[in-house]
Amino acid sequence: MAHKIAVANQKGGVGKTTTSINLASAIALTGRRTLLVDLDPQAHASLGLGFDKKEIAQSVYDAMVAEKVLPGMLLNGKVPNLDLLPANIALAGSEIELVNMTDRELRLRRTLASVEAGYRYVLIDCPPSLGLLTLNALTAVDSVLIPVQCEYYAIEGLSRLLETINLVRQTLNPNLEIEGVVLTMYSSRLNLAQQVVGEVKNYFGEKVFATLIPRNVRLAEAPSFGKSLFQFEPSSLAAFAYRALSDEILRREPAATPS
Repeated sequence: MAHKIAVANQKGGVGKTTTSINLASAIALTGRRTLLVDLDPQAHASLGLGFDKKEIAQSVYDAMVAEKVLPGMLLNGKVPNLDLLPANIALAGSEIELVNMTDRELRLRRTLASVEAGYRYVLIDCPPSLGLLTLNALTAVDSVLIPVQCEYYAIEGLSRLLETINLVRQTLNPNLEIEGVVLTMYSSRLNLAQQVVGEVKNYFGEKVFATLIPRNVRLAEAPSFGKSLFQFEPSSLAAFAYRALSDEILRREPAATPS
């Protein structure tokens, strides 16, 4: 059975999609079959792996409507052992359309149930909001990975995300846990970054990963080439950091074995 992780933070610009792409790639490169689900209407995870959302015929939205992944929906993530369930333009109006569907909060859970046996890990790149798409993700997964950027107001708004997680636990997914908090855009030269690290550790305690994701030019450039960091610049400091983050996650899952 796959271990399913939602990468979520309703605040934009925190490195959520970058983390989704590169963490999924790092895990896949350990030999574990991994599925990345692009649940963001902006389709940045799909774009970041080299796919044009305008050319994607069937997306995660079509899968949620059918409540299963149909043949041809999954794309090769261009990294060994990585598949992508992409987003396209149809996902942009899905929040409105899902409202009128039966069991609207359970659509993604049922969709993933049709394919998850073939994967060891499933990562979901959530939109920067706490709407119905993110609610579907939180209902479908085992845990939530929260990226937090090392900048001003880093923790602002996280209370709403934690309240939503608790609400989902009470109503739709009682086993939902916090996988951990990963600090992104870290620069050791900035005193502010050090302060944010301290604040986040005080707030989340042992849930904060030891790995810090650095500010890195290669990390910023890779999506424009439609590549993960491991295809674009595998020797970069950021690639090393995402390998370290994947190692931390795999160590926290002692039952995880390569499939």
